[in-house]
Amino acid sequence: MGRVTTRVRITRLTGQQCAASPDTLAVEEPLEIRVAGRPLAVTMRTPGADVELAQGFLLTEGFITDRSDVATVRYCNSRAAEGTNTYNVLDVDLAPGVTPPETGFERNFYTTSSCGVCGKASLEAITQRTRHHPSADTTVVTSAVLTQLPDTLRAAQKVFDSTGGLHAAGLFTPQGELLVIREDIGRHNAVDKVIGWAVERQRIPLFGNVLLVSGRVSFELVQKAVMAGVPILAAVSAPSSLAVDLAGDSGLTLVGFLRAGTMNVYTHQDRIAPVA
Repeated sequence: MGRVTTRVRITRLTGQQCAASPDTLAVEEPLEIRVAGRPLAVTMRTPGADVELAQGFLLTEGFITDRSDVATVRYCNSRAAEGTNTYNVLDVDLAPGVTPPETGFERNFYTTSSCGVCGKASLEAITQRTRHHPSADTTVVTSAVLTQLPDTLRAAQKVFDSTGGLHAAGLFTPQGELLVIREDIGRHNAVDKVIGWAVERQRIPLFGNVLLVSGRVSFELVQKAVMAGVPILAAVSAPSSLAVDLAGDSGLTLVGFLRAGTMNVYTHQDRIAPVA
């Protein structure tokens, strides 16, 4: 398994004082996801929970619907110059009868750690493609519970404490219990790892849960939540206009600027119960 953090020497400036010191950085390395030996996608990620990342990616892209669609996931024997395994290539074998993804040029895409797979599907295509539509989910969460979630998530960000350079995603119950947290240099990877955790434990669809992300909410994060059946997606920062549009069309409750006891509810406010 690759390293999650690495140490470098830096020059620290404080006023007119200059001193050499060590610093801890989050590792960023490529992960190539293959299906039946054929390359499908490359994403820049922080090593760790790679099997979850691959399964979450396959589910949120509509290639699988649950764990039964996956036969095996294994690291390929990818070698660095010195001969060691890089653990940067995963091969997924789908279960018999599951249609493999197309691997022509139009399906070979590169995902960056900042934006994910952007703009490759219309809002209508996503709402029609998901088999775990959140619109019928009647989950209700109190605003008091929601306002506590960012502190719970932040307290569980172990790698962020040492690097300051990772996004986080956490899955919560309506009562505020943290089920799982994943950190990654890419916000969309962190979400895929959480969803992949649910895939591995046969918890898809994620009805009745709250997904919290540590940064902004873009279109692709809403897409991933919708594909996994998440009814409530919350963030400590702002959503984009397309994120709001997709959430509204998909029946997903979207909360932004969840901080310091306040929040903005952009869509489907009926799932958020204010404190009397």
